[in-house]
Amino acid sequence: MTSGELEFEQNYVASLYDYVDQLRAQAADRLAAGGDPDVLSVWRAEIARLDAVEQGLCFGRLDMADDRRVYVGRIGLFREAEDRELLVDWRAPVARAFYTATSADPQGVRRRRRISTRGRAVTALDDELLDSDGTEEHLVGEAALMAAVTANRTGRMHEIVTTLQAEQDAIIRSDERGALVVQGGPGTGKTAVALHRVAYLLYTHEHLRSRGVLVVGPSDIFLDYIGQVLPGLGENRVVSSTVPELCTGVSITREDPPELVERKGSAEMAAILSTAVAERVRVPEESVELDFEGQSLALDPEACEQAVGKARAAGLPHNQARLVFQQEVVGTLADQLAARMEAMAYDESGNALDGGDAEGRLGAADVRALEAVGIVADPDADADEDARVLLDDTDKSALRAALLADTGVRSELDALWPELTAEELVGDLADCVAGDWSAADVPLLDEAASLLGTGAAQDTYGHVVIDEAQELSEMAWRMLMRRCPSRSMTIVGDLAQTGTPAGARSWQQVLGAHVGERWRLAELTVNYRTPSEIVEATTDLLAAAGPGWQPPRSVRSTGHRPWRATVADGTVAEAAERAVADRGDGKTAVLAPAGRLAELARRLDVPARPELTEEVVVLTPGQAKGLEFDEVVIVDPAAIAEGATFGLNDLYVGMTRATQRLGIVCVDEVPAALAGVRERDL
Repeated sequence: MTSGELEFEQNYVASLYDYVDQLRAQAADRLAAGGDPDVLSVWRAEIARLDAVEQGLCFGRLDMADDRRVYVGRIGLFREAEDRELLVDWRAPVARAFYTATSADPQGVRRRRRISTRGRAVTALDDELLDSDGTEEHLVGEAALMAAVTANRTGRMHEIVTTLQAEQDAIIRSDERGALVVQGGPGTGKTAVALHRVAYLLYTHEHLRSRGVLVVGPSDIFLDYIGQVLPGLGENRVVSSTVPELCTGVSITREDPPELVERKGSAEMAAILSTAVAERVRVPEESVELDFEGQSLALDPEACEQAVGKARAAGLPHNQARLVFQQEVVGTLADQLAARMEAMAYDESGNALDGGDAEGRLGAADVRALEAVGIVADPDADADEDARVLLDDTDKSALRAALLADTGVRSELDALWPELTAEELVGDLADCVAGDWSAADVPLLDEAASLLGTGAAQDTYGHVVIDEAQELSEMAWRMLMRRCPSRSMTIVGDLAQTGTPAGARSWQQVLGAHVGERWRLAELTVNYRTPSEIVEATTDLLAAAGPGWQPPRSVRSTGHRPWRATVADGTVAEAAERAVADRGDGKTAVLAPAGRLAELARRLDVPARPELTEEVVVLTPGQAKGLEFDEVVIVDPAAIAEGATFGLNDLYVGMTRATQRLGIVCVDEVPAALAGVRERDL
């Protein structure tokens, strides 16, 4: 590439940054001027958007066959004064050829240029001419892609907008309607593709900006890891959360054994909870005697059963239906009481009825009941002055309100249809103390809250992204479906990496109950992260974990063969320390069973709570899901493989986190699935 070409692109990129600076200054002036809060929030968002694209603002150029020149970047820039598009957003239709054009299908592109920058400086140009005979097969932008995947990790995921491949781009730009499952093995870019799809959908579907997008990840560590991707693509309006965090006010204080996790995660728990709620409503076998202001009232079983039927027919959650039940019962009691009161006056012939005295006057209990609803009647009134005590609709409404406010009446109503909380309901079923919750309890609490209508209203979203979706239980899926009525979802996972007994065995199993056959599968087949040497080392393990499973095709080799060493139990931490001391450049993860983490963290002098930007972190394989490191050292693989129902899957996850080098420290013996990994001394 000539220095003249480099200088030309530098000048153009500099002009783009100058324009961004102008836009940022204009937004800052509007913000400083004050005004309507909603308008000011728009300008704050604009400043945040412009700040987020400071790195890598422009990364490509398309020279079209019709002599047009199109620059591609993270956002679109249009200079109105010149009626000219300076930079095309990577999500725009015209930019798609940047990712999908090949020699066999140039799509109107004569040359594709990739522009590498550091800060605001152009550092390199990489051109591809697409006017060959079209017979060669290659990855789009292979040089840029290889540079990205071999670069040292930083402890944070970066967007891949500059190196998207055709199979990834096809998924990103697919229809937003319905549920899309993105299935792919380690290193295929599932997470990055899902996040870029969110950015694309927000760009092309305006309604999602108001309805919102939710990204669900397996852990806070994972969410921290991916946290910079969407802002780097110019999107700051996405909510991210773990499943437990969606149920506000719940703290996880314990861990359930695998068999309990599986039972609590089963969809059968929804029916159990629903039955438990229904059973809390009681219809008495005999009439219930109620006292109201000296009047004795009777609620018979038939009237109670009718009230229960009407309340349930309303289709409301338990605690709201309870109010319907109370109104129905109180209405019955009020009618009973009103009829009795009216019968205590004269009839049309002027004769005293039951309950009245010989002169037709009201008794003391009648007066108290009427006064309770604000009707003042004089018991000594002459027959001509107060011959009839007939209650109109307003009086009867007041009578119902007084009955409902009466402590004794309410106590009896509460005994028949009690008000419930999710905590007490789940606490009883799970045989635990309310407040002492496990992660498996959270979907149960959310289900109970939905049945009862308790707590704050659940947020709903226009689109939901679920990463590591194979880990979710059937109850967790119900929890997420309640938050996405449209069922517009991007579901990311790999069934070969399922690590919990409550997780997915098939996508139809978990989705069929919610969307039937209305979901589609997109598969990523190319492993960009994991070198071929590591993929080969996992072959026996993957075969043992799931017969018929095949690893994705790796596109690169590092020349670093994985190794294993065998040490005595008492020297594990020391051996791990030696392995870490022998590491190369970049980030290193030491992956071990949970029981060894504290010892390893002390020996390696790293924080007990992992910080991914540190040079060395200590994690379980489960905590490392979705993450990547330059080097991985696995400690005690036998304990990992044998420590859980899907222990082999966990070991597979751990081995495929590395982008460069992999080492394994076995304790006392070598698992059969790792026998083919070369032995070395530590």
